[in-house]
This record gives sequence, structure tokens and C-alpha cells, in this order.
Amino acid sequence: MSTWTADELDRIAAADELRIAPRRRDGSLSNPVTIWVVRRGGDLYVRSALGGDGRWYRNAQASHEGHVDAGGVGKDVTFADETDGAVNDEIDAAYRTKYRDYDAQYVDPMVTERARATTLRLTPR
Repeated sequence: MSTWTADELDRIAAADELRIAPRRRDGSLSNPVTIWVVRRGGDLYVRSALGGDGRWYRNAQASHEGHVDAGGVGKDVTFADETDGAVNDEIDAAYRTKYRDYDAQYVDPMVTERARATTLRLTPR
């Protein structure tokens, strides 16, 4: 299994937004969607603000593969569900810290149970 380089982690984590394009069932990439990304140690995480209703999230769940671009880094990735409650608490804190300058109407949905249920760890392929 691949890991992120320190430079890739730093660049992606410093970016406000990440473009995510999950693979469709036919193997093609879906249209990229702009979302938020946070870092926890050597891992990167994303969530769907719409919970399981987010189209990009449904595609990611179906294929578990895709492509991301942020901070000048483009990578093919795999998506893994993150269900550990303690890890999700840390990810909540990371969202609140990283996006603290944004209006609460945008940050609060990212730390709800609905969004937490869609937490995915990004791993380079």
C-alpha cells in the first residue's frame, strides 16, 4: 500500500479545497467536485456535507477508487471508510480548526453525525 510523501501531505492539507473524482462503475472518472479536506497525522480525510445523499460520495462508496487534486498534487486514490469514533472526533476538531474562518453555516454541517458517517480516508494508489 502506498503512503503520502511529507510534501504531498503538507501541500494537500494546506489547500482549502480538494477536487475529488470518484470512479464510476464503468471505470471512468466522474466529474470532479470541490470539497474540503483535513489531515490527521499521516492521513487525509474527506466527508460529504450532504451525508450519504452526496453523489460524489455514492460513487466513492461504489468504486472505492478515484482521483484527487489539491495544492498542486494530483493522485489516484482509494477510499476507506473511517468508523472509529475517537478518530472521527479528531477529524471534527481538524475541520473546526482548519475552516474556523468560514461561517458556521458551512462548518457545522461537516461535523454532524450525518457527515461523520461518510468519513473517508484517502490513500494514494
